[in-house]
Amino acid sequence: MVFETGLPTRYYLNRTDVHFEQLQPTQSVTSCPYKGRTTGYWSLAHAADTDDLAWTYDFPTAALLPIAGLIAFYNEKVEIFLDGKLLELPRTHFSSSPKGAE
Repeated sequence: MVFETGLPTRYYLNRTDVHFEQLQPTQSVTSCPYKGRTTGYWSLAHAADTDDLAWTYDFPTAALLPIAGLIAFYNEKVEIFLDGKLLELPRTHFSSSPKGAE
């Protein structure tokens, strides 16, 4: 788990626990002073409007080395279950806007 000011808790998973056949890589790369530079983003394969749902940091900053090689999903864009319970869908600047609301 990663805790960042003003954002929901991010849950980083082992890549072996993710069905990558359902995902496709995107060209996106981002940088964060806290975590470093991402090494990959993924969207759902064969689904529109799902760009950049998940990301990885293969070489994070020293403070975040435990997330190296793990994958996280935007809580705002996918349903996340923790201990069998569905987490509430948070609203942040990463939330998808309703169609026509742009």
